[in-house]
Amino acid sequence: MAFSTVSKKSGKTYYLHSRLQKLRGGHEVTLYFFGSEVKEGAINAIPEGYEVSENERTGLPLLKKKK
Repeated sequence: MAFSTVSKKSGKTYYLHSRLQKLRGGHEVTLYFFGSEVKEGAINAIPEGYEVSENERTGLPLLKKKK
């Protein structure tokens, strides 16, 4: 089951996804993003060292590094 969160502003449910992105220098980084549907790349838990927050203006969830 994919990790999900509900927007406080809109009430919609969003699911956490990840994918590897290759940069120009050849390095690979992991991108985390929320989508409204469970698709390929959905992950079951928040990665260690991250927390979920919400954009106040749009209500979209964000994944941020913990301070």
